[in-house]
Amino acid sequence: MERKLTGNVVLKHIRCAEGDIAPYVITPGDPGRVKRIVQLMDSADLLAENREYIVYTGIYKGVPLTVCSSGIGGPAASIAFEELIKLGAKVFIRVGSAGGRQKTIPIGTPVVITATYRGEGTSKAYLPPEFPAVADLDVTNALVDSLRAAAVPYRAGIGFCRDAYYIQDQQLNTLLTASGVLAAEQEAATLFIVGSYRGVKTGAVVSTDSNIWLEEQPTIEEKEQLYRQGEKLVIQAALDAVVRLHDNGAHVF
Repeated sequence: MERKLTGNVVLKHIRCAEGDIAPYVITPGDPGRVKRIVQLMDSADLLAENREYIVYTGIYKGVPLTVCSSGIGGPAASIAFEELIKLGAKVFIRVGSAGGRQKTIPIGTPVVITATYRGEGTSKAYLPPEFPAVADLDVTNALVDSLRAAAVPYRAGIGFCRDAYYIQDQQLNTLLTASGVLAAEQEAATLFIVGSYRGVKTGAVVSTDSNIWLEEQPTIEEKEQLYRQGEKLVIQAALDAVVRLHDNGAHVF
């Protein structure tokens, strides 16, 4: 879908305008995951598809909801978050994938990221590195409550956000694992810091798709199967969390 830019009415990257975006936004990195999320909604209309950004707005259990992909990494994600906020987004839930960082975390495990080590660069353009990247407590509790209500085994704790996907700092990995870090991914720090800077609520739930510390590594096919099972769980947890937040008036500031 191609929407023409008209002054500042349609924003440059997500190609949406005022009235398009709901207060609640689920933001996966993967555009393909957008489609898997909207299949579970009561209704959803495709609003825009540009670069890595695919945007739907619709209804889930009576709650207006937008789903927008953010691409990989902080720079692309920050563009989506900023433009969504300009158009009225108040509550964000990242639904993504991550690498496990504890031997006790099997592939496919849902992880609620409560805060994250800022090992990437984008968040530092907003706030100094000493400022903590922390998820909103209401959003985090809603995600945890949703997983518990569904009797889904999960982990909750600190993540590791980084930029270079194919480069591993083994010394840092060892230190962070010893300090209890649960999972590594590439967008949560940007989301949490943009949330703090712009005054919106944020949270993140991911399914692990790998784990560098597992003594026996599954095959590629096994990893994919396990991850997809976990992805279904975190998508449902995010959708249910939106309803919980709406019922509690979490979008009211």
